[in-house]
Amino acid sequence: QVQLVESGGGLVQPGGSLRLSCAASGSIFSISDMGWYRQAPGKQRELVATFTSGGRTNYADSVKGRLTISRTGAKNTVYLHMNSLKPEDTAVYYCYAFSPLTGRASWGQGTQVTVSS
Repeated sequence: QVQLVESGGGLVQPGGSLRLSCAASGSIFSISDMGWYRQAPGKQRELVATFTSGGRTNYADSVKGRLTISRTGAKNTVYLHMNSLKPEDTAVYYCYAFSPLTGRASWGQGTQVTVSS
């Protein structure tokens, strides 16, 4: 199994920046895809940015040019660098990892990001 722990959320003014971190432990070798989703109040969970099994990055159109995903060389920690934040970025951000060996997705506990003046 894979365990995911996020950190780095908080309150930031519009136009500000935050960095989220997600540390993976457990069966890290089994992970193919890893990245970030978010869920705003009253809305469905949506993809923000992920690394795919081929090492490519995939971004939601709404965050392109503002949010950037990166990871350590060991691929056990992923980051979400968030710049030029907007109020509509307010959501709980969840780290996500998928293991094709088990066919299961793992989720972190979520971290709140609030963009408000």
